[in-house]
Amino acid sequence: MKETLNSVTLHGNPLTLVGSTLKIGDKAPDFEVMDNELKPKTLADFSGKVVIVSSVPSLDTPVCDMETRRFNTEASRLGDGIRILTISMDLPFAQKRWCGAAGVDQVVTLSDHRQASFGQAFGVLIKELRLLARAVFVVDADLVIRHIQLVREVAEEPDYDAVIAAAKHLV
Repeated sequence: MKETLNSVTLHGNPLTLVGSTLKIGDKAPDFEVMDNELKPKTLADFSGKVVIVSSVPSLDTPVCDMETRRFNTEASRLGDGIRILTISMDLPFAQKRWCGAAGVDQVVTLSDHRQASFGQAFGVLIKELRLLARAVFVVDADLVIRHIQLVREVAEEPDYDAVIAAAKHLV
């Protein structure tokens, strides 16, 4: 499996990403993750819609919490043509508990804990931590990647406005 050194940092410390290096215009690779009911989900399950895929290290951290809540608020304004997925290595049980406590009901939270299938396919698996890097991908209805934002410092938030604008442009 391909490794990319120093693409991201955590508190300034360089980390290694494992998996594919994707570019805008690439067909988004499929993956298999688990939903909060322990059922398998793939990217293909969301074809026909514009999909914002947000990867975060853990919902139980302050920045991931803020990011997922913000995307939940945005999702309520975007309409049926756009879905927002948040993928982490958190167990499905923890994701379900966190969503209930946070009132997150517009974002689909998915767990990559079992196989790191998403992390490897999208090149955001952090080798040293077995967590996902903070990144956002906008995928069009034909499953082509149209926007990529790999957040260099994992402890920082993404550029929400750029992500939302990219998604709206595709609807």
